[in-house]
Amino acid sequence: MRMRALGVAALASLAFAATACGGETPAAAPSAAPTGSAEASAPAGQGSGKLVIWADPNRVKPLQPFAEQFGTDNGVSVEVKEISKDNQITFLNASQQGSGPDIVIGAHDWIGNMVQNGAIDPVNLTEEQKASFSPIALKAVTFNGQIYGAPYAVENLALIRNTELVPDAPATLDDMIATGKKLKADGKVKEALCLPVGQKGDAFHAYPIFASGGGALFGTTPTGDPDPKQVLVGSPESIKAFGKLKELGEKGDGALKTSITNENYIVNFAGGKCAFLVSGPWAISEIKKGGISYDITPVPAFKDGKPATPFVGVQSFFVASKGKSKALAQEFVANYVTNKDVAKALYQADPRPPALTAALDEVKAADPDAVKFMDAGKDGFPMPAIPEMAAIWEPFGIAEQAVVKGGDAAKAATAAQKAIDGSLKN
Repeated sequence: MRMRALGVAALASLAFAATACGGETPAAAPSAAPTGSAEASAPAGQGSGKLVIWADPNRVKPLQPFAEQFGTDNGVSVEVKEISKDNQITFLNASQQGSGPDIVIGAHDWIGNMVQNGAIDPVNLTEEQKASFSPIALKAVTFNGQIYGAPYAVENLALIRNTELVPDAPATLDDMIATGKKLKADGKVKEALCLPVGQKGDAFHAYPIFASGGGALFGTTPTGDPDPKQVLVGSPESIKAFGKLKELGEKGDGALKTSITNENYIVNFAGGKCAFLVSGPWAISEIKKGGISYDITPVPAFKDGKPATPFVGVQSFFVASKGKSKALAQEFVANYVTNKDVAKALYQADPRPPALTAALDEVKAADPDAVKFMDAGKDGFPMPAIPEMAAIWEPFGIAEQAVVKGGDAAKAATAAQKAIDGSLKN
């Protein structure tokens, strides 16, 4: 789920501080047991003759047969090791200590922090390989003009509605709230909208509404990338956007509530308690278990508002700068990960739309939901990969929670801006 990546992002600044100061935080070391076939000595240019890949639990099993085949083809051993907690910070610390892997799998918004720490290398993709990915996936893994990852899955938020209660997609956010409120008043649902806020706020899920209200996190550079020198959370436009969140909050329309959390928002919708859900592909299995009739459409904008652009996240393979088998790692990432069979296997293990268009084309017929999520995110905003993004999450969340509970929008936004500025100066 995306929120796991956000939790790691919040730790990224801590990782940078520790490594910059020469901290020696212990990290998990790779197991010595290989999973592929081994030769007595590796071919020239293949480093130690062993390729080590770190992956989260959902990716280990589907990667295994491809890793083993790669080992057989190249006369080396390959290990796919499961890392299930604080993956980015674990990788950064291991990289600094020389005990890290050759390849690590993670979210594209890790890139800025990992580049700043000298932990990953650019990935050598041909022009043909670049063209094989969706444009937004390729944009997400591009940092300072270089490609730092081979993308394999794309994820973003969309509006998921209970079609038995709401047959047609709402044209605007205002229409959505009005419909949800009426269904609640009629006793057909307990909540108009399931969108997590919790006690600490949730910038990821709030962002489409915030963006439609005119808010922004950063200014933009001449190339259209987020500009870390222009933090706009406390700008007049963002104050108005926080005001929109307040209007939807507990003392306004009641659509946004701190009692709706990441732990209950999907299960509530799957249980028929909400008319609408704002979530991503990770929600679908639970919804299907609940037997809810549903459809997926883009998050609507406010009437006369700006587009409700969601963040787009891209799961990627990265080549470790300090890996012992960098040539092998480049070969695996550039020429194996870009194979549609690998992309389809990863999709089948964790159904998120493939970044590789050939794989997505084959998935479309069997899974129309993947296409709908891609459509909902086609105009989305790639999660900023700059290291400064780590300073945004907590202050933004505090501001969101404050206004949802009825707090002053200008005061909340100004406090968030001050906290972010202070963090970035340290």
